Amino acid sequence: MFAAVAFLILGLALLVWSADRLVFGAAALARNFGVSPLIIGMTIIAMGSSAPEMMVSATAALEGKTDTAVGNVIGSNIANIALILGVTALIKPLRISSGILKREMPLMLAVSVVAGAILWDKHLGFYEGVLLAILFVAFILGMLRISILEKRTKNDPLTEEHEAEVPKDVSNVTAFIWLAIGLIILPNSADLLVDNAVFIAKYFGMSDLVIGLTIIAIGTSLPELAASIAGIMKGEDDMAVGNIIGSNVFNILAVMGIPGILNPSFINPLAIERDYIVMMLLSGLLVLMSLEKKPKISRIEGAVLLTGFIAYQIYLLYNVSA
Repeated sequence: MFAAVAFLILGLALLVWSADRLVFGAAALARNFGVSPLIIGMTIIAMGSSAPEMMVSATAALEGKTDTAVGNVIGSNIANIALILGVTALIKPLRISSGILKREMPLMLAVSVVAGAILWDKHLGFYEGVLLAILFVAFILGMLRISILEKRTKNDPLTEEHEAEVPKDVSNVTAFIWLAIGLIILPNSADLLVDNAVFIAKYFGMSDLVIGLTIIAIGTSLPELAASIAGIMKGEDDMAVGNIIGSNVFNILAVMGIPGILNPSFINPLAIERDYIVMMLLSGLLVLMSLEKKPKISRIEGAVLLTGFIAYQIYLLYNVSA
């Protein structure tokens, strides 16, 4: 058991690190080949924080653990809002000023409703996975269009913050090396993480769904936590919140589409009857916060979000076999 825990932690650390290196190398290469920093920021870097979830989802699906993959999506979205924004707001209240961000929030809610419609029959099918993938491409193209139009008319803080994240002055050789390292380590670390998470789950009698909702979901959300804290420390509140909203949309459209395509199957009914409802309530709460006259997430609201997350995790741990 000790060895399994150690390998799980190692797999998680390598997963997060290799995803960061993969994104760094890809973004640097794209910039060197003349791709606009705005496009890089809104695509490669924005998707980078969801790379661990995508790889874990694919690995779990290929091993026949679709419940783990779906649990990872729902659990990560819950962790993104309740844990990450909760902790971030406690450190410093978050003010939302980006026009792009205010448009993304209702879209996140709409995408979450689509996920519910797909999972309502307790089955994730191949064509549903394909539909999610198509919607993901449409979302990326739509956000790029909105961002480019915003940049032409006025300097939206989110577009500026995305551009600032693109690495500069990195040689093609260095960028390619980091890209290759990321591509090699990322899938292997995901395999290490999933294998040991499943071993631990079986040891404690945890269901595939619960292991996806807890250990894996929290672990794969660490890049978002680091990015959000780094954002507020630099005064980039919109980037901190934007990372969460973008990650939640990516998780549903890209990450949940993967197990549908790779391993269509029925899922644990509690995923839709219990955990999806928690995700929707939190998503709706975040949208309500964004509709205030002066949109922000205060320390009190952050404390409420974090308390709710802790209560939810305790409930899951008392119902490990569900």
